[in-house]
Amino acid sequence: MMTKEQHIAYWISSAKEDWLSVEALLDRKRYLHCLFWAHLTLEKLAKALWVKHHEANLPPKTHNITWLLDNSNVDLGKDSMEFLANFNDFQLSGRYPDYLNQIHKVCTESFTINELTKVKEVRTCLLKMLPLE
Repeated sequence: MMTKEQHIAYWISSAKEDWLSVEALLDRKRYLHCLFWAHLTLEKLAKALWVKHHEANLPPKTHNITWLLDNSNVDLGKDSMEFLANFNDFQLSGRYPDYLNQIHKVCTESFTINELTKVKEVRTCLLKMLPLE
């Protein structure tokens, strides 16, 4: 059985692996997929924080980053939380074809780079709240 620390380390490690995919997808100009994996990165860090702040070692099966952070008493400030509320849309991008067609048009290079700038800021804040591996 894994300890709480091992569960947290799992989510952090998995998020770091996903971030490598973000970088590779950006290099390949796969912008929608890049943002999907960026969302997954933040989601996993939010799940690590959820585990850190709760007795249970398994976080809820949700993709909603703001819900996970709100329910972990983590507040990144109004601007970051609003950004994350909107960024939650990218977890849907690879799951539903009708939504995929709409959001794919929005994901230009400049849009993606702008979103990733904000993601990096949030990612850094979340990592600072977590133990080092």
